[in-house]
Amino acid sequence: MLLKRLEGGELRFGEGRISGYIAVTLALLSLLGVCAFHFPEYLTTPELRAAYDANVLRTVMFVSLIISGSLGLLNFVRNTNKRAGLLAWVLIVIAIALGGHRVEVGDIPTDTPYIGLDWFILDLLGSTLIFIFIEKIIPHRKQAILRPEWQTDLHHFFVNHLIVGFVLLVANQFVSGAFGWAVERGSQELIQGINWYVQLFLVMLVADLVQYALHRVYHEVPFFWRFHAIHHSAKTMDWLAGSRQHIGELIATRCFVLAPIFVLGFDKSVLDAYIIIVGFQAVLNHTNAQINFGWLKYIIVTPQFHHWHHSSDKAAIDRNYAAHFAFIDYIFGTAVKGQKEWPQDYGVVGDYVPEGWLKQQVFPLRSKK
Repeated sequence: MLLKRLEGGELRFGEGRISGYIAVTLALLSLLGVCAFHFPEYLTTPELRAAYDANVLRTVMFVSLIISGSLGLLNFVRNTNKRAGLLAWVLIVIAIALGGHRVEVGDIPTDTPYIGLDWFILDLLGSTLIFIFIEKIIPHRKQAILRPEWQTDLHHFFVNHLIVGFVLLVANQFVSGAFGWAVERGSQELIQGINWYVQLFLVMLVADLVQYALHRVYHEVPFFWRFHAIHHSAKTMDWLAGSRQHIGELIATRCFVLAPIFVLGFDKSVLDAYIIIVGFQAVLNHTNAQINFGWLKYIIVTPQFHHWHHSSDKAAIDRNYAAHFAFIDYIFGTAVKGQKEWPQDYGVVGDYVPEGWLKQQVFPLRSKK
Protein backbone atom coordinates (compact mmCIF):
# COMPACT_ATOMS: atom_id res chain seq x y z
CA MET A 1 0.00 0.00 0.00
CA LEU A 2 2.95 2.33 0.60
CA LEU A 3 3.90 2.02 -3.06
CA LYS A 4 0.46 3.11 -4.20
CA ARG A 5 0.91 6.39 -2.32
CA LEU A 6 3.89 7.34 -4.45
CA GLU A 7 3.12 8.99 -7.77
CA GLY A 8 4.42 7.62 -11.03
CA GLY A 9 5.30 9.52 -14.19
CA GLU A 10 8.36 11.40 -15.37
CA LEU A 11 10.80 12.58 -12.70
CA ARG A 12 12.23 16.05 -13.31
CA PHE A 13 14.99 17.87 -11.48
CA GLY A 14 13.78 20.73 -9.30
CA GLU A 15 10.39 19.22 -8.43
CA GLY A 16 11.59 17.58 -5.22
CA ARG A 17 10.21 14.16 -6.18
CA ILE A 18 13.62 12.69 -7.06
CA SER A 19 15.04 13.58 -3.65
CA GLY A 20 11.88 12.28 -1.99
CA TYR A 21 11.94 8.91 -3.72
CA ILE A 22 15.65 8.41 -3.10
CA ALA A 23 15.01 9.25 0.57
CA VAL A 24 12.18 6.70 0.79
CA THR A 25 14.25 4.00 -0.93
CA LEU A 26 17.28 4.48 1.33
CA ALA A 27 15.13 4.69 4.45
CA LEU A 28 13.23 1.52 3.55
CA LEU A 29 16.40 -0.40 2.74
CA SER A 30 17.98 0.81 6.00
CA LEU A 31 14.94 -0.37 7.97
CA LEU A 32 15.10 -3.75 6.25
CA GLY A 33 18.82 -3.86 7.05
CA VAL A 34 18.08 -3.25 10.74
CA CYS A 35 15.60 -6.14 10.67
CA ALA A 36 18.27 -8.34 9.06
CA PHE A 37 20.71 -7.39 11.85
CA HIS A 38 18.14 -8.46 14.45
CA PHE A 39 17.27 -11.79 12.81
CA PRO A 40 20.17 -12.72 10.49
CA GLU A 41 19.53 -16.45 10.73
CA TYR A 42 16.04 -16.01 9.25
CA LEU A 43 16.42 -12.96 6.99
CA THR A 44 19.82 -13.45 5.31
CA THR A 45 21.20 -15.99 2.89
CA PRO A 46 24.06 -18.16 4.26
CA GLU A 47 26.23 -17.71 1.14
CA LEU A 48 26.09 -13.91 1.32
CA ARG A 49 26.27 -13.88 5.10
CA ALA A 50 29.73 -15.47 5.03
CA ALA A 51 31.10 -12.59 2.94
CA TYR A 52 29.80 -9.72 5.07
CA ASP A 53 31.89 -7.31 7.11
CA ALA A 54 29.54 -6.12 9.87
CA ASN A 55 31.49 -2.89 10.46
CA VAL A 56 31.29 -1.93 6.79
CA LEU A 57 27.55 -2.63 6.75
CA ARG A 58 27.05 -0.49 9.84
CA THR A 59 28.89 2.40 8.20
CA VAL A 60 26.85 2.04 5.00
CA MET A 61 23.61 1.98 6.99
CA PHE A 62 24.60 5.04 9.03
CA VAL A 63 25.48 7.01 5.89
CA SER A 64 22.25 5.88 4.22
CA LEU A 65 20.17 7.10 7.16
CA ILE A 66 21.93 10.49 7.09
CA ILE A 67 21.43 10.88 3.32
CA SER A 68 17.83 9.70 3.55
CA GLY A 69 17.04 12.10 6.37
CA SER A 70 18.63 15.03 4.53
CA LEU A 71 16.87 14.29 1.25
CA GLY A 72 13.57 13.69 3.05
CA LEU A 73 13.86 17.07 4.68
CA LEU A 74 14.71 18.65 1.32
CA ASN A 75 11.66 17.01 -0.24
CA PHE A 76 9.46 18.22 2.61
CA VAL A 77 10.68 21.80 2.10
CA ARG A 78 10.77 21.92 -1.73
CA ASN A 79 7.86 19.73 -2.83
CA THR A 80 4.21 20.74 -2.57
CA ASN A 81 3.38 17.05 -2.18
CA LYS A 82 5.31 16.25 1.00
CA ARG A 83 4.22 12.61 1.22
CA ALA A 84 7.55 11.07 0.19
CA GLY A 85 9.60 13.16 2.63
CA LEU A 86 7.21 12.38 5.48
CA LEU A 87 7.23 8.66 4.66
CA ALA A 88 11.05 8.64 4.60
CA TRP A 89 11.22 10.21 8.05
CA VAL A 90 8.66 7.75 9.46
CA LEU A 91 10.82 4.85 8.21
CA ILE A 92 13.98 6.48 9.60
CA VAL A 93 12.43 6.93 13.05
CA ILE A 94 11.33 3.27 13.10
CA ALA A 95 14.81 2.13 12.02
CA ILE A 96 16.50 4.20 14.74
CA ALA A 97 13.98 3.04 17.36
CA LEU A 98 14.88 -0.56 16.50
CA GLY A 99 18.57 0.13 17.08
CA GLY A 100 19.70 1.49 13.72
CA HIS A 101 23.30 0.72 12.80
CA ARG A 102 24.17 -0.16 16.41
CA VAL A 103 22.36 -3.51 16.55
CA GLU A 104 24.75 -6.21 17.77
CA VAL A 105 25.01 -9.54 15.95
CA GLY A 106 26.05 -12.67 17.82
CA ASP A 107 26.70 -16.21 16.63
CA ILE A 108 24.36 -17.11 13.79
CA PRO A 109 22.87 -20.64 13.46
CA THR A 110 23.34 -22.10 9.99
CA ASP A 111 20.51 -24.65 9.95
CA THR A 112 17.48 -22.35 10.06
CA PRO A 113 15.02 -21.67 7.21
CA TYR A 114 15.56 -18.22 5.76
CA ILE A 115 14.26 -15.62 3.32
CA GLY A 116 16.57 -13.53 1.13
CA LEU A 117 16.06 -10.05 2.56
CA ASP A 118 19.75 -9.24 2.11
CA TRP A 119 19.63 -10.51 -1.47
CA PHE A 120 16.65 -8.23 -2.17
CA ILE A 121 18.49 -5.19 -0.75
CA LEU A 122 21.71 -5.84 -2.68
CA ASP A 123 19.96 -6.73 -5.93
CA LEU A 124 17.64 -3.73 -5.80
CA LEU A 125 20.57 -1.37 -5.20
CA GLY A 126 22.70 -2.99 -7.90
CA SER A 127 19.90 -3.22 -10.46
CA THR A 128 18.75 0.36 -10.02
CA LEU A 129 22.27 1.77 -10.17
CA ILE A 130 23.25 -0.23 -13.26
CA PHE A 131 20.13 -0.68 -15.35
CA ILE A 132 18.33 2.61 -14.73
CA PHE A 133 21.59 4.31 -15.69
CA ILE A 134 21.80 2.26 -18.90
CA GLU A 135 18.16 2.95 -19.77
CA LYS A 136 18.60 6.68 -19.30
CA ILE A 137 21.88 6.87 -21.25
CA ILE A 138 20.82 4.75 -24.26
CA PRO A 139 17.01 4.34 -24.12
CA HIS A 140 15.10 2.45 -26.79
CA ARG A 141 12.02 4.60 -26.22
CA LYS A 142 11.37 7.51 -23.90
CA GLN A 143 9.51 6.41 -20.79
CA ALA A 144 9.44 7.33 -17.12
CA ILE A 145 11.36 5.37 -14.50
CA LEU A 146 8.12 5.11 -12.53
CA ARG A 147 6.13 4.07 -15.58
CA PRO A 148 2.62 2.56 -15.42
CA GLU A 149 2.43 -0.76 -13.51
CA TRP A 150 5.74 -0.19 -11.69
CA GLN A 151 4.16 -0.89 -8.29
CA THR A 152 3.01 -4.36 -9.37
CA ASP A 153 6.43 -5.25 -10.76
CA LEU A 154 8.23 -3.98 -7.65
CA HIS A 155 5.97 -6.17 -5.52
CA HIS A 156 6.98 -9.15 -7.69
CA PHE A 157 10.64 -8.16 -7.35
CA PHE A 158 10.30 -7.95 -3.58
CA VAL A 159 8.47 -11.26 -3.07
CA ASN A 160 10.56 -13.27 -5.54
CA HIS A 161 13.76 -12.19 -3.78
CA LEU A 162 12.41 -12.81 -0.30
CA ILE A 163 11.44 -16.40 -1.09
CA VAL A 164 14.77 -17.28 -2.71
CA GLY A 165 15.65 -19.55 0.23
CA PHE A 166 12.30 -21.35 0.04
CA VAL A 167 12.58 -21.79 -3.74
CA LEU A 168 16.08 -23.24 -3.46
CA LEU A 169 14.96 -25.60 -0.68
CA VAL A 170 12.02 -26.88 -2.73
CA ALA A 171 14.18 -27.21 -5.88
CA ASN A 172 16.95 -29.07 -4.05
CA GLN A 173 14.50 -31.44 -2.38
CA PHE A 174 12.74 -32.12 -5.66
CA VAL A 175 15.92 -32.71 -7.67
CA SER A 176 17.66 -34.92 -5.10
CA GLY A 177 14.51 -36.97 -4.57
CA ALA A 178 13.49 -37.35 -8.21
CA PHE A 179 16.90 -37.55 -9.91
CA GLY A 180 19.31 -38.71 -7.21
CA TRP A 181 19.32 -42.17 -8.79
CA ALA A 182 20.80 -40.71 -12.01
CA VAL A 183 23.91 -39.26 -10.36
CA GLU A 184 27.06 -41.10 -11.37
CA ARG A 185 30.30 -39.97 -9.76
CA GLY A 186 32.47 -41.07 -12.66
CA SER A 187 30.48 -39.01 -15.15
CA GLN A 188 30.55 -35.97 -12.88
CA GLU A 189 34.35 -36.20 -12.52
CA LEU A 190 34.60 -36.40 -16.29
CA ILE A 191 32.49 -33.24 -16.66
CA GLN A 192 34.54 -31.41 -14.03
CA GLY A 193 37.73 -32.32 -15.89
CA ILE A 194 36.61 -30.33 -18.95
CA ASN A 195 38.02 -26.85 -19.58
CA TRP A 196 36.34 -24.26 -17.30
CA TYR A 197 35.02 -22.11 -20.16
CA VAL A 198 33.68 -25.14 -22.00
CA GLN A 199 31.87 -26.17 -18.82
CA LEU A 200 30.35 -22.70 -18.56
CA PHE A 201 29.12 -22.89 -22.16
CA LEU A 202 27.72 -26.39 -21.58
CA VAL A 203 25.86 -25.51 -18.38
CA MET A 204 24.29 -22.49 -20.10
CA LEU A 205 23.38 -24.58 -23.15
CA VAL A 206 21.88 -27.42 -21.10
CA ALA A 207 19.91 -24.97 -18.95
CA ASP A 208 18.68 -23.08 -22.00
CA LEU A 209 17.52 -26.23 -23.78
CA VAL A 210 15.50 -27.19 -20.70
CA GLN A 211 14.12 -23.66 -20.40
CA TYR A 212 13.27 -23.64 -24.12
CA ALA A 213 11.23 -26.83 -23.71
CA LEU A 214 9.51 -25.56 -20.57
CA HIS A 215 8.84 -22.22 -22.21
CA ARG A 216 7.07 -23.89 -25.12
CA VAL A 217 4.95 -25.89 -22.67
CA TYR A 218 4.04 -22.68 -20.81
CA HIS A 219 2.89 -21.14 -24.10
CA GLU A 220 1.28 -24.07 -25.85
CA VAL A 221 -0.54 -25.86 -23.02
CA PRO A 222 -3.54 -23.73 -21.88
CA PHE A 223 -3.32 -24.69 -18.19
CA PHE A 224 0.35 -23.65 -17.94
CA TRP A 225 -0.22 -20.55 -20.05
CA ARG A 226 -2.52 -19.17 -17.34
CA PHE A 227 0.51 -19.04 -15.05
CA HIS A 228 2.96 -17.77 -17.68
CA ALA A 229 0.52 -15.10 -18.86
CA ILE A 230 1.39 -13.19 -15.69
CA HIS A 231 4.92 -12.63 -17.01
CA HIS A 232 3.56 -11.51 -20.38
CA SER A 233 0.98 -9.13 -18.94
CA ALA A 234 3.49 -6.27 -18.57
CA LYS A 235 2.63 -3.62 -21.16
CA THR A 236 5.82 -1.62 -20.55
CA MET A 237 9.25 -3.19 -20.81
CA ASP A 238 12.19 -2.21 -18.64
CA TRP A 239 14.64 -3.78 -16.16
CA LEU A 240 11.89 -4.29 -13.57
CA ALA A 241 9.36 -5.96 -15.90
CA GLY A 242 11.26 -9.26 -15.88
CA SER A 243 10.43 -9.71 -12.19
CA ARG A 244 6.74 -10.18 -12.99
CA GLN A 245 6.33 -13.91 -12.55
CA HIS A 246 3.93 -16.27 -10.82
CA ILE A 247 5.43 -18.09 -7.84
CA GLY A 248 4.28 -21.44 -9.22
CA GLU A 249 6.12 -20.88 -12.48
CA LEU A 250 9.19 -19.61 -10.64
CA ILE A 251 9.44 -22.79 -8.54
CA ALA A 252 8.69 -25.16 -11.44
CA THR A 253 11.32 -23.57 -13.67
CA ARG A 254 13.99 -23.70 -10.96
CA CYS A 255 13.24 -27.37 -10.28
CA PHE A 256 13.47 -28.58 -13.86
CA VAL A 257 16.41 -26.40 -14.89
CA LEU A 258 18.38 -27.50 -11.83
CA ALA A 259 17.77 -31.21 -12.53
CA PRO A 260 20.25 -31.80 -15.41
CA ILE A 261 22.79 -29.44 -13.80
CA PHE A 262 22.58 -31.51 -10.60
CA VAL A 263 22.93 -34.82 -12.45
CA LEU A 264 25.86 -33.69 -14.63
CA GLY A 265 27.74 -32.23 -11.66
CA PHE A 266 29.44 -29.14 -13.07
CA ASP A 267 32.22 -27.51 -11.04
CA LYS A 268 30.94 -25.20 -8.28
CA SER A 269 32.88 -22.20 -9.60
CA VAL A 270 31.23 -22.74 -12.99
CA LEU A 271 27.79 -22.77 -11.36
CA ASP A 272 28.61 -19.58 -9.45
CA ALA A 273 29.56 -17.85 -12.71
CA TYR A 274 26.43 -19.22 -14.41
CA ILE A 275 24.19 -17.80 -11.66
CA ILE A 276 25.74 -14.34 -12.09
CA ILE A 277 25.34 -14.47 -15.89
CA VAL A 278 21.74 -15.71 -15.65
CA GLY A 279 20.80 -12.95 -13.22
CA PHE A 280 22.40 -10.23 -15.33
CA GLN A 281 21.06 -11.45 -18.67
CA ALA A 282 17.52 -11.96 -17.35
CA VAL A 283 17.36 -8.31 -16.33
CA LEU A 284 19.26 -6.97 -19.35
CA ASN A 285 16.96 -8.69 -21.84
CA HIS A 286 13.94 -6.83 -20.46
CA THR A 287 15.62 -3.41 -20.34
CA ASN A 288 14.49 -0.43 -22.32
CA ALA A 289 17.99 0.02 -23.75
CA GLN A 290 19.13 0.53 -27.34
CA ILE A 291 22.20 -1.71 -27.52
CA ASN A 292 23.54 -2.82 -30.89
CA PHE A 293 24.86 -6.38 -30.71
CA GLY A 294 25.52 -6.71 -34.44
CA TRP A 295 25.85 -10.29 -35.70
CA LEU A 296 25.80 -11.58 -32.10
CA LYS A 297 22.03 -11.16 -32.13
CA TYR A 298 21.87 -14.47 -34.03
CA ILE A 299 23.91 -16.21 -31.32
CA ILE A 300 22.84 -14.78 -27.96
CA VAL A 301 19.53 -13.47 -26.66
CA THR A 302 19.49 -9.67 -26.75
CA PRO A 303 16.94 -7.12 -25.47
CA GLN A 304 15.57 -6.75 -29.01
CA PHE A 305 15.18 -10.53 -29.35
CA HIS A 306 13.40 -10.92 -26.02
CA HIS A 307 11.24 -7.83 -26.46
CA TRP A 308 9.74 -9.51 -29.51
CA HIS A 309 8.87 -12.48 -27.28
CA HIS A 310 6.82 -10.08 -25.13
CA SER A 311 5.15 -8.38 -28.07
CA SER A 312 1.41 -8.69 -28.66
CA ASP A 313 2.01 -8.45 -32.41
CA LYS A 314 0.73 -11.46 -34.37
CA ALA A 315 4.18 -12.23 -35.79
CA ALA A 316 5.58 -12.59 -32.25
CA ILE A 317 3.06 -14.99 -30.73
CA ASP A 318 4.81 -18.15 -29.45
CA ARG A 319 8.23 -17.10 -30.73
CA ASN A 320 11.73 -16.38 -29.35
CA TYR A 321 11.63 -18.82 -26.42
CA ALA A 322 15.36 -19.04 -25.65
CA ALA A 323 16.78 -17.35 -22.55
CA HIS A 324 20.52 -17.36 -23.38
CA PHE A 325 21.21 -18.52 -26.93
CA ALA A 326 19.12 -17.15 -29.80
CA PHE A 327 20.44 -19.82 -32.18
CA ILE A 328 18.24 -22.40 -30.41
CA ASP A 329 15.13 -20.64 -31.74
CA TYR A 330 16.66 -20.39 -35.22
CA ILE A 331 17.45 -24.13 -35.17
CA PHE A 332 13.92 -25.09 -34.07
CA GLY A 333 12.21 -22.57 -36.34
CA THR A 334 10.65 -20.45 -33.62
CA ALA A 335 12.62 -17.22 -34.09
CA VAL A 336 10.88 -14.02 -35.18
CA LYS A 337 12.11 -13.12 -38.67
CA GLY A 338 11.55 -10.30 -41.12
CA GLN A 339 10.29 -7.78 -38.56
CA LYS A 340 11.52 -4.40 -37.38
CA GLU A 341 14.28 -4.26 -34.79
CA TRP A 342 11.81 -3.54 -31.99
CA PRO A 343 8.10 -4.36 -31.55
CA GLN A 344 5.53 -1.63 -30.98
CA ASP A 345 3.17 -3.08 -28.36
CA TYR A 346 3.53 -5.48 -25.44
CA GLY A 347 1.29 -7.58 -23.23
CA VAL A 348 -1.14 -10.47 -23.67
CA VAL A 349 -3.62 -10.28 -26.52
CA GLY A 350 -6.94 -9.21 -25.03
CA ASP A 351 -5.29 -7.68 -21.93
CA TYR A 352 -7.26 -9.94 -19.56
CA VAL A 353 -4.70 -10.35 -16.76
CA PRO A 354 -5.50 -8.17 -13.71
CA GLU A 355 -3.02 -5.74 -12.16
CA GLY A 356 -1.72 -6.24 -8.61
CA TRP A 357 0.55 -8.96 -7.20
CA LEU A 358 -2.09 -10.82 -5.18
CA LYS A 359 -4.67 -10.76 -7.98
CA GLN A 360 -2.06 -12.15 -10.37
CA GLN A 361 -1.18 -15.00 -8.00
CA VAL A 362 -4.84 -15.99 -7.80
CA PHE A 363 -5.62 -15.39 -11.48
CA PRO A 364 -4.37 -18.75 -12.93
CA LEU A 365 -6.51 -20.68 -10.47
CA ARG A 366 -9.65 -18.80 -11.42
CA SER A 367 -9.21 -17.95 -15.09
CA LYS A 368 -10.66 -20.10 -17.86
CA LYS A 369 -8.89 -18.24 -20.69
